[in-house]
Amino acid sequence: QVQLVESGGGLVQPGGSLRLSCTASGSIFSIYASWYRQAPGKQRELVATIISGGSTNYADSVKGRFTISRDNAKNTVYLQMNSLKPEDTAVYYCYANYRASLYWGQGTQVTVSS
Repeated sequence: QVQLVESGGGLVQPGGSLRLSCTASGSIFSIYASWYRQAPGKQRELVATIISGGSTNYADSVKGRFTISRDNAKNTVYLQMNSLKPEDTAVYYCYANYRASLYWGQGTQVTVSS
């Protein structure tokens, strides 16, 4: 059973930065990996995706501020978040789709507040 462990969340002031990491116990991020987030009272939404060729895609709300990347050698996917806003406050989840199996991280809280 592949396990995903997230880290990097926390409390940051508006305009600040955080980098989330998600490390897997197996090589599952090489095909399709994403970050999702869920704010209180809202549905989980897709934030960013990276696919096998390295192409990335972002939600309109984070374009130009967030960057998804991965290190296949470390079985890790990252989400660099800059210029954070209060509306970015949510639990962030990493996700992988690998060989018809779906994998979710446990979630890490990001709170943007002064």
